[in-house]
Amino acid sequence: MTAPLFESSITSLPLLSKGKVRDIYAVDADKLLIVTTDRLSAFDVILPDPIPKKGEVLQAVANFWFDKLGHIVPNQLTGVDPESVVAENEREQVRGRAVVVKRLKPLPIEAVVRGYVIGSGWKDYQQTGAICGIALPAGLKMAQKLPQPIFTPATKAEVGDHDENVSFEQAAANCDATLNDLLKGTGKTGAQLCAEARDAAIRLYQEASDYAATRGIIIADTKFEFGIDAAGTLHLIDEALTPDSSRFWPADQYAEGSNPPSYDKQYVRDYLETLDWGKVAPGPKLPAEVVARTSAKYIEAYEKLTGKTL
Repeated sequence: MTAPLFESSITSLPLLSKGKVRDIYAVDADKLLIVTTDRLSAFDVILPDPIPKKGEVLQAVANFWFDKLGHIVPNQLTGVDPESVVAENEREQVRGRAVVVKRLKPLPIEAVVRGYVIGSGWKDYQQTGAICGIALPAGLKMAQKLPQPIFTPATKAEVGDHDENVSFEQAAANCDATLNDLLKGTGKTGAQLCAEARDAAIRLYQEASDYAATRGIIIADTKFEFGIDAAGTLHLIDEALTPDSSRFWPADQYAEGSNPPSYDKQYVRDYLETLDWGKVAPGPKLPAEVVARTSAKYIEAYEKLTGKTL
């Protein structure tokens, strides 16, 4: 096994940004290199210990979905081999964990789709009988499947900040404010793109959920990101339906009224909740057992979902 990659150190390309998990480099005026590291963030804090294989799992899962769902909406992929755009001595850093993508203008929203009432949605429902202002039937139990998936957009937060749920109307207004100048001459508005993103997100979620169910996995909720090209064409960008951007539950451990275990960093979150830690940086170091178990959960998610080994 190659050593975990906490952060990339590619010098043959200009570094544009480092997020919680991904490092982004400029390839040229039209393309970016995105390297998915083994960093893990919990409670919006990047932890000091990388999770072996995590980056490879996230990239492999995203690539699987980009391929499977490409008929619904165009995506960011270019087909360019990441190893071909970096120096020879940097290829190991991108192998199996990077992708060369189109340079697109992101929509200023997280496109969240919820199929079950859980997490912040459950808290909202208990208090208001709705999730993000969308009224729901009375008497729903924790983790119950919703009558149909709902779109609950959020604002994008800077690293270290929390995303904030907003109404669809606010999301559309944000898209207008951010995109309308770019869209001049395309016949589209930001609000129209927001509606396109909503419809695409729900369809992506429904098709992915139907497939995952055949593999014994429930996708409780997920978040997508979308971007546009110069013509105003909507594209699926960033990651898609990974254990980091979604809540995956093993179907054989699911029951209404309780919070099922999930194929993601929940194991880390549960451990952190036992500590006297204020959930602000710097994050605490993780015991080797927690690192190993978390790595195993990510790998299990990929193998169960795809039927392949990493």
